[in-house]
Amino acid sequence: MSGVSDVKKAYRLLRKALRSRKAVQRVRRTLASRPVHPEQHYKIAVYFADGAVNMYQMRQWYRPLAELQKLWPVVVLARNASGAEKLIEEDAPPVAFVPTVRDLERFIAKQDIRIVLYVNQNTRNFQMFRYGRRWHVFINHGESDKMYMTTNQYKAYDYAFVAGQAARDRLSRTLWHYNVDARTIDIGRPQADHYSGILPYTPDDRIVVLYAPTWEGDRPSAHYGSIATHGETLVKGLLATGRHRVVYRPHPRSGVVDDEYGAAHRRIITAIAEANANDTTANHIYDDGPELGWQLAAADVAIVDISAMVYDRLASGKPLMITRPLDERASIDTAGYLSDCEWLTADAAVDIVAEVDRVRADDEAIAKLRMWVQHYFGDTAPGVATAKFHAAIEQLMVLWERWRDREIGAITPDEDDDDEEDKDDEL
Repeated sequence: MSGVSDVKKAYRLLRKALRSRKAVQRVRRTLASRPVHPEQHYKIAVYFADGAVNMYQMRQWYRPLAELQKLWPVVVLARNASGAEKLIEEDAPPVAFVPTVRDLERFIAKQDIRIVLYVNQNTRNFQMFRYGRRWHVFINHGESDKMYMTTNQYKAYDYAFVAGQAARDRLSRTLWHYNVDARTIDIGRPQADHYSGILPYTPDDRIVVLYAPTWEGDRPSAHYGSIATHGETLVKGLLATGRHRVVYRPHPRSGVVDDEYGAAHRRIITAIAEANANDTTANHIYDDGPELGWQLAAADVAIVDISAMVYDRLASGKPLMITRPLDERASIDTAGYLSDCEWLTADAAVDIVAEVDRVRADDEAIAKLRMWVQHYFGDTAPGVATAKFHAAIEQLMVLWERWRDREIGAITPDEDDDDEEDKDDEL
């Protein structure tokens, strides 16, 4: 029996290798067929080693990076063929497909890349860290109080761009021997300046509720997903009223680990379809599209799990509830917003209509929300975060030039001493 199993495993691995090889060939053909322009010398690179399944980590940066491109040439270094295909199809910055280390080295050698931005903690990031004489900067793919936000991997980067004071406090509490003041720069939430997408329904007097759960997690400490514990109950409760519109936007990885979690997800989709069939004016939405923005701006109330979606919604300043994990082993940072948020327990999901009405009308809850928005993101006025993002890049470009000048001896010893005295003021 084990021999048969080994043969099947080998066959699956061979098929996977063949699919990967074909995907690499497709990407190379696509890029080769594009019009040839004078070679662009990029100064900023976004390093992305993941495949299509994690494209949500890149998509939220498309528009902020498009604005940045107006100031500095930007390229995405794509290491995975399926990820590169999506980047090419979508509204991403220019793509350099560098699947092997040799490809990466050849591209880097021709460029003037001074800043490398990272949206996640893929282990292949270390293949890029080998290149010095440039700043390696972690920009992440969201702001949250998940344990991911305090990983010791922050120390691998020269700098980290963080949303605001809450992130700095979180890192100060958790990381040993990490100079938060010197190695983090606040930029707010630039994505909030570019909420995208067109409403897929005509607004009416229905109360719009966004339910955006995360996936089930791959270990007990990350069991934040609520689809199987809260989701079916709350969605069915809202669908039954006739006065609510549900926008269901699950994490794209929902059900990849737990089959029952995936089954609950599919039952919610079916319930939404049946509700729309019974009431053609309801326009409940199952949202699995790439655009993120209209959902956050349009919802009267959002219900989210412990994930970056908490803080994407928080940046909008509008009412939200957080699902309380049923698994007591789930790690919850109770020093930040989650210590003072509007929790939704699995038991309370039965009374979801009353809970939604309460958070919309509770003055105390609204006042608390405003306070936490300021703590996490600072000034959320339109355009402020984008300006801070650009200023942070400019700041590192100036520092890059100073280090380059030191290296070639363009700064005299006296000037170098002056720079050392002022270094703490630069960041």
